[in-house]
Amino acid sequence: MGADAHARKEEQPQQVVEVVDYCSSMAHNDRRRTTLVFTYGTLKHGFSNHALLRDMMATGDAAYLGLCRTADKLPLVCGPYRVPFLLNFQGLGHHVLGELYAVSTRGLARMDDLEGVTRGHYERLPVRVVIVDDHRHDGGLAEEKEAEAYYAHRSYAEALWKRNEEEKGSYHCYSQKEAKGYVKRKDRPQHLSFLDQIQLFLSSSSDDQMHNSS
Repeated sequence: MGADAHARKEEQPQQVVEVVDYCSSMAHNDRRRTTLVFTYGTLKHGFSNHALLRDMMATGDAAYLGLCRTADKLPLVCGPYRVPFLLNFQGLGHHVLGELYAVSTRGLARMDDLEGVTRGHYERLPVRVVIVDDHRHDGGLAEEKEAEAYYAHRSYAEALWKRNEEEKGSYHCYSQKEAKGYVKRKDRPQHLSFLDQIQLFLSSSSDDQMHNSS
């Protein structure tokens, strides 16, 4: 009886090791299942939210694949506080320049949270992108990829396009010039939700009025 109990005790560490190995394998496989994500705004290098991607790259949850542009023309506009929005209206706007990343399942959840996907801020939808290769001079066809991007939510996208179309149109790239005047989330009025800020922007006649109303 004592020998059987001793044998069971010896088996337990092996079972624990097997569970740990299984969990490690699952975590490894989770990182290997990647989604291509096209970033066009503050997640790009040199902008305020790039710290998230930098952290994800350090943990193996994201990999930078290079510069790209949208295969289709799409409107890229600015909303309140110079926040950039890609609109899902193919054929309007420009071929938008941005950066392409391969993102793990875990990393994608972090990006979804930042972009407020479950709160109706942005929605993650497919986008076709073309890799930008400055060293290619053979006249061959550019490489096209199926990716996903965070678009302005459909609940306010059309109104946002009408507002920008009337005043400024759209951009082909969100550069430091377009980002001038950008306000980080922590520095915006905390008593207003993101969607409140959108509605105030849409009902105002200028960015200045938006700031004054806050």
